[in-house]
Amino acid sequence: MRVLIVDDETLARQRVRRLLQNESDVEIVGEAESGLEAVTMIRELRPDLVCLDVQMPGLDGFGVLQEIDGGPVPMVLFVTAYDEHAQRAFDVHAVDYVLKPVDGDRFRAAFDKARKQRANAVAAERLGELLETVRRLADGAGETRDGAAALAGLAPDAGGNSTAMAAAPTAAAAAAPSGSYASRILVKQDGRMFFVKTTEIDWIEADRNYVRLHVGKTAHTIRERISHLEETLDPRLFARIHRSTIVNLNRVREMQQWFSGDYVVILEDGTRLRLSRHYRDRVEKQVGV
Repeated sequence: MRVLIVDDETLARQRVRRLLQNESDVEIVGEAESGLEAVTMIRELRPDLVCLDVQMPGLDGFGVLQEIDGGPVPMVLFVTAYDEHAQRAFDVHAVDYVLKPVDGDRFRAAFDKARKQRANAVAAERLGELLETVRRLADGAGETRDGAAALAGLAPDAGGNSTAMAAAPTAAAAAAPSGSYASRILVKQDGRMFFVKTTEIDWIEADRNYVRLHVGKTAHTIRERISHLEETLDPRLFARIHRSTIVNLNRVREMQQWFSGDYVVILEDGTRLRLSRHYRDRVEKQVGV
């Protein structure tokens, strides 16, 4: 782990350096005597962890974090003589907050937190890269298969077999999503990442900058705008029925007229969703009414 030590006191920097030298997986990339120097070194050296004093002349530890906001931000372990800043340290997601004079065992416990946090971050990044590679390979294979079928005047059915292509798409064609649309959606939840197949989604609910994917009795929340997500979904399979709702047409059991020209969409599991007048004409075209 690459570590930068930041403190305006020489003895304090030496103490942290001695403690870090007891850790076999540490490379001390430098020492900074001021907040301004720390900002420059963080940007140039990109350490994994900064052992950072809070009170320094000119620019304090929190000021350092504000200055580097927007760029790569390392993990931060505050080492300070003052305990009144602990809440602010928590607010900026510091790894830990160690008081001076630094106790060796307390410092090692704090550093272990940083080590575990970095290991989790590296594992998550590698998993994300692996999942993205799998997604690209799967989508590429789907596009190749669909393209070959189109050249032959055929279209793949839900089981991957080719059947005669209809003159125009119908609601039944929703079982065969086009390769140009998303076949899976990446979900990050509880420190892990996994894919949800779009065909398994019953309906989608917007919540400001987030959406909830309803899959059976389970709901997965992802950071995404519903308008952007709508663009990635196959319109033969999914329909926007409200400004905050998208529904899988294959899950729709019936529609019932409601008040003021609105309808109620009832899914196979009994879920009742509102179809607003604004989206009714579009939905009717999608299902061939």
